[in-house]
Amino acid sequence: MKKYFLILLIIPFLTNYSQKIGQLNDEKPNIEFPVNAVGMDLMIGEGGFGFGGFYRYNLTNVLTVFTDFSVSESKDEREIERYDIFGYPLPIYGKKNRLYLLPLNFGLQYRLFPKSLTDNLRPYVSIAFGPTMFITSPAEKEFFKSLAYAHAKYGIGGYVGFGANFGTNVNNLTGINIRYYINQLFGEGIEQYYDKFKKNVQQVSLTINIGIMY
Repeated sequence: MKKYFLILLIIPFLTNYSQKIGQLNDEKPNIEFPVNAVGMDLMIGEGGFGFGGFYRYNLTNVLTVFTDFSVSESKDEREIERYDIFGYPLPIYGKKNRLYLLPLNFGLQYRLFPKSLTDNLRPYVSIAFGPTMFITSPAEKEFFKSLAYAHAKYGIGGYVGFGANFGTNVNNLTGINIRYYINQLFGEGIEQYYDKFKKNVQQVSLTINIGIMY
């Protein structure tokens, strides 16, 4: 819930900033942006921070195909982290496994209001789906040591999102979006907590995009 609260705090500032950007350069002609873009994603979600990468290709001035890959941790919203007097994390009661999501998604992105807003504010909606790898490691062990006991399971997932790209620089890409992820596990569930199996993971993520266009 803390991450959702942080997202709610950030959104008003982004909205105000976006409105100011969209009012600039009213008389400039439309810019021809390169069709290819590649870069990295920085993610803030309920489970903490994550990272990833993306590739995009513009089919038209409003329609883009893309693929992205990310790594993030999934935590229960009731999960409370505690630390000892030396700052080391304490075991979380009832938690058996850490859970990490590694989705590879393929999707479409549609630009909104291309004739109403200037090119330095380019809002869009997106939808994507693809395979997801679920990695578990023992919660009772220290993070790096637990990786030696990691196990992988597989499923399918995707997300819907809303965001915007900013600026008129034809070399650099900067954007931000909010995504709602749904990931479904194949077969039996994952025992993230003792005697509690999870087959479906849903989460919201605020994602910052930084990349280059060519």
